[in-house]
Amino acid sequence: MVQFLTKQYREVVYRARESVGQHKRDIVVSRVEETSGSLQETKEQFTDALENFKQIVRVDEAGLGDCYRDLKRHYDKSEACSIAVHDKIKAIEEVSEALFKEWEQELDLYTNRALKAHSRQQLKITKLHYKRLIKAMKQAEMRIKPVLLAFRDQVLFMKHNLNAQAIAALQHELAVIGFDIAQLIAAMEKSITEANDFVFTLVEQKSLPHSK
Repeated sequence: MVQFLTKQYREVVYRARESVGQHKRDIVVSRVEETSGSLQETKEQFTDALENFKQIVRVDEAGLGDCYRDLKRHYDKSEACSIAVHDKIKAIEEVSEALFKEWEQELDLYTNRALKAHSRQQLKITKLHYKRLIKAMKQAEMRIKPVLLAFRDQVLFMKHNLNAQAIAALQHELAVIGFDIAQLIAAMEKSITEANDFVFTLVEQKSLPHSK
């Protein structure tokens, strides 16, 4: 019931936006661009966090308190970025589902077979681009969680052991976390490229259906 009401509410929002000239296609483009920006921000945040790790393993015990606070701040920012990415991917899925549903329904309104076939082919191509986009974004998102959990472990360990033992543990984990972050960044860069390709596809297609 809640899911049904949420869907109905979204349809009302889409119709309201379309009444002032903002069609579902425009909303999809906007949300994909926003998510691409969030992925870029997350990539930069994890890169900064890795640099912070590298600096911490070079300090002495006297500076551990400040290092812990810096590391915790980076963790909190990374977690916030992770949540933002998840929410924005979900938003893309919601409006894209509405766009494709509308497009498929409006195919039946064509009387010209050639135009209908052309529009159907555009729909097929756009769906393929969309599937690649969502797959890349979700793969990037999946890589965030294990990195974030490993990051949290180190933050907690440092909080509980503000001494040389904490530094030794960080030194041991640095190579592993560094490798994980490198893989995460590669996945995010792939996802950003897919997002740019998808936006280009939508913008280039001039005959996408608009609600009347």
